[in-house]
Formats: sequence, structure tokens, C-alpha cells
Amino acid sequence: MNDHKETIFISGIDTDAGKSYATGWLACQMAAQGRRVATMKFIQTGCDGRSEDIEIHRRLTGTPLPEDYDLTTAPQIFSYPASPHLAARIDGRSIDFKAIDSALRRLSECYDTVLVEGAGGLMVPLTDEMLTIDYPLQRNMPVALVTNGRLGSINHTILSLEAIVSRGMKLHSLLYNTHFDTDVVIAPDTQAYLREYVERHFPGTPFMLVPTL
Repeated sequence: MNDHKETIFISGIDTDAGKSYATGWLACQMAAQGRRVATMKFIQTGCDGRSEDIEIHRRLTGTPLPEDYDLTTAPQIFSYPASPHLAARIDGRSIDFKAIDSALRRLSECYDTVLVEGAGGLMVPLTDEMLTIDYPLQRNMPVALVTNGRLGSINHTILSLEAIVSRGMKLHSLLYNTHFDTDVVIAPDTQAYLREYVERHFPGTPFMLVPTL
């Protein structure tokens, strides 16, 4: 058994970067190495009583977790498909960060690795004063950033990496989701550019290709 515990925050370069798929895929890779892995959606919007993103994780891993049934893996769910600060306002309640932290502690006690999927990109507001990036920053979590080969992704990725660096945070990995490689000219160049950028500016940090299954 591996006694090394870790919690990794999974974010993306924008709202539809492929975070959920990449989170489930990364969980599979870590489980194949013998680690006990849980995935968590810390705030889910656009759902009612369930987390669509957790369902994506489980389709990829093939196994539900006991903690799915009492929503430990999705402790905050809001109905409107918007950024958390707006979704919470529409539902007439505040985000309960104590509930999120309590769920995270429970998962951390039972698993070697907990992958915490964020909501949208790093600068998505959680409250009027707090951005998504503040959550892993305050809890000293490394960030795995999900990117892809769409036009504009280089700009969005570097801006996200700059935000991580400027706050003194650790980049766990850059996860390149190949699902979006639809342009045969732009996608290969984007992948090559970002791989070299990570090698130059974050030496030793994994650049991981997330395959399309």
C-alpha cells in the first residue's frame, strides 16, 4: 500500500476544456499504478440532486464510489448552468465551503489520491470576493491544468499558467485533451508549442496527452 497522500485540483483553460473527461482519465492512470483514487466535483452547477461530471468520471473508471451515494463526492450542487457565484444566487443560498472541506477530509482519509475537479476555469468567481483559483491556493493544492488544441488555447493556457506562477502555486501537470484536435493544422502546432513551453518554464512537470476513447 502506498502511504503517500495527495490532493490535486483539476482546472481548465475555460469552461468547456474537457476537465471531467481528463479527471476521469487521470484517475484511471493513477489507479493502474496501484493507488486508491477518488474524484470529487467540489461545486456542480446546472444539475439537480446529482452531478453530471461525477457520472462522467464513473463511466471512465467503471466503478462508483460508496461516497457518491450521499454526495460526498459532489457536496455542492446548484440548478442553474452558470458560474458558481451566480448559480448560488439564483438558488437563493450560499456556497458552503465548510461542507466542501468536510467532504474533502473524508475522502482524503479513505483514499491515497483525491482529484478535485473545479468549476470552469481558474478565474471563475465562486463569490463576489473569491475566485476558483483561491480555493486550491488557500489549501496548498497543486493544480493539474486541462488544455486542448482549439484555436486560442495557447493564449488561454499561458494566461492560466501565469496565474498559477504569480501566486506561487505548483503545477502538477498539463493535461492536453486530444478530443478537440479537429483542425489538422492548428492542433499539432498547439500541442507541440505547449509541450515545449512546459519543458522550458516548468522543467520536470508532466505534459500528458489525454486520448480520445
